[in-house]
Amino acid sequence: MEHQILHRALSETVVTALDAIFNQQIYADKIVEKALKSDKRMGARDRRFVAESIYECVRWKRLYAEIAAIKEDLNIENIWKLFGVYATLQEYKIPDWEEFKNFISKEDLQNKFEQLKSQRAVFESIPDWLDELGYNEIGENWENEIHALNQKADVILRVNTLKISREDLKEQLAKEGIETEILEEYPDALRLTNRANVFQTQAFKAGFFEMQDASSQLVSRFLEVEPSMRVVDACAGAGGKTLHLASLMENKGQLIALDIYENKLEELKKRARRNGVHNIDTRPITSAKTIKKLKETVDRILIDAPCSGLGVIRRNPDSKWKLKPDDIEKLQETQAQILDQYSQMLKIGGKMVYATCSILPKENEKQVEKFLENHNEFKLLSERKISPAQSGFDGFYMALLEKIN
Repeated sequence: MEHQILHRALSETVVTALDAIFNQQIYADKIVEKALKSDKRMGARDRRFVAESIYECVRWKRLYAEIAAIKEDLNIENIWKLFGVYATLQEYKIPDWEEFKNFISKEDLQNKFEQLKSQRAVFESIPDWLDELGYNEIGENWENEIHALNQKADVILRVNTLKISREDLKEQLAKEGIETEILEEYPDALRLTNRANVFQTQAFKAGFFEMQDASSQLVSRFLEVEPSMRVVDACAGAGGKTLHLASLMENKGQLIALDIYENKLEELKKRARRNGVHNIDTRPITSAKTIKKLKETVDRILIDAPCSGLGVIRRNPDSKWKLKPDDIEKLQETQAQILDQYSQMLKIGGKMVYATCSILPKENEKQVEKFLENHNEFKLLSERKISPAQSGFDGFYMALLEKIN
């Protein structure tokens, strides 16, 4: 096999970005965005190399560091070694640069790679505490789940059915050179067959779609909304699920988007305009009064709760290095408080979905069990757990509850 050639400027861009992620604690998606804007001369292939190299080095940080025998902090010198391991495994020829002086031979690197297969936490590149937690919570299936969560995520689009049908969007994107396939079990989804910058398309600018994983698209449907209802998205953020609810409600009824971060709601307003959505009322949660004003007035509530995000680490690989053991405990407390307070907005006969993008029972079914023990006015109608290993998509949990008295 002919070796690919590493380009100096692109390699430096990658190493600088990794330094910012590992040593300045900046989120990987922000750094990748910045890196791709750093040189206007970058073509599509260069941009792909930069983005993929950054994400893969973040994803496999622990494994690559072990192979390169990096024991101390990731200073620039060690980041070059880390990048060198990635490049070798991708069949790039390691150049005769000062940064790669005394670099591990390809044969030694491959041997080390094979030896590490028996050490799950190292080979799947996660902290020991997370490996232990995952195994304690999920058991034997943890191995399959963490392996699935280390694969590259597909690019999935959610069709904005207020403006276009799925078949028409597929055709429109094909005209713009972007091939997609229909996912039969996901009514609003298209999967890209090849990665492409969909945000530059006329279809995106016209508000015909949003980017949203297939599993995430199931959450809004699980809430069983109807056009005439008053619906609350209680942790709306920038509104991916809010916009989906709006299209399921056919742009009718009232959809109240709540969040503690006003800047996220501003982003939602922009997205709503592009999507042609006008039944959304955004309200920042400034105090407990925001919730009290809505007490027992709502037909449906979506609580897409803050969580560990373990179900989506394929998309956010840096989160496994930022997450700490006590973060999970704090998140569980927050989840319980949100369920307790926000459920008060529901009318008798109303329904609520509690959802997370976690695969840990302690954030999911155990949280719902605890809520039901303290709230006999609610009953569980159904729940769904989405396994990354089984579905090939993100990990999610959702529970549908009804207020019965």
